[in-house]
Amino acid sequence: MVGTGLATAALADVPGQQADYPVIVDSDPPREGPLVLNGCTLAPGAVCPGVDLRHADLRGIKLNGADLRGAILTRANFFGAELRGTDLSGADLRGADLSMTQAQGIKLRKARMTGANLDYARLSGADLSGADLTAATLEAVMAPKARFVGATLVSANMMEAKFYNADFAEAHLEGNHAPYAIWEGVHMENCTGCPVDW
Repeated sequence: MVGTGLATAALADVPGQQADYPVIVDSDPPREGPLVLNGCTLAPGAVCPGVDLRHADLRGIKLNGADLRGAILTRANFFGAELRGTDLSGADLRGADLSMTQAQGIKLRKARMTGANLDYARLSGADLSGADLTAATLEAVMAPKARFVGATLVSANMMEAKFYNADFAEAHLEGNHAPYAIWEGVHMENCTGCPVDW
């Protein structure tokens, strides 16, 4: 047996000869069918309020129209996911990655989103009323007509964010980094820290 291993190793050093080495693949094979975690079938229109998906790898998943109200999604990875019309109201999204998501019309009312990453997300018509976005990053987010009524944005990164005609009434903004952000047509009634002189 030792002699065979040496012969194979010797072939690797001979130009033009192919050794019989195993192929190492650095990614999992694609899954068949919808993803099922903690009894929840994760697919468009799923109904799984309160499901525990903390630390779940949900990159690129399609959950359009799903009901995940109150879900535990701490540090979940939704990079590039489709979340159009998904209801995540009251969900725990602390440290979650929602960057590059297609999340038009998403409902994130009263969601806990401290440290969440929403960079380059599409949030047209989204409802983030009462959401806590402390230390969240919303760089280059596209959020026209989104509702941030009563939301908290403290020490958040909003560089190049586009908030055309969004509603920030009663919101609390403080210590944010927002160069080149666009606030055109934004409703800012009773907003603390909103750039009223934009």
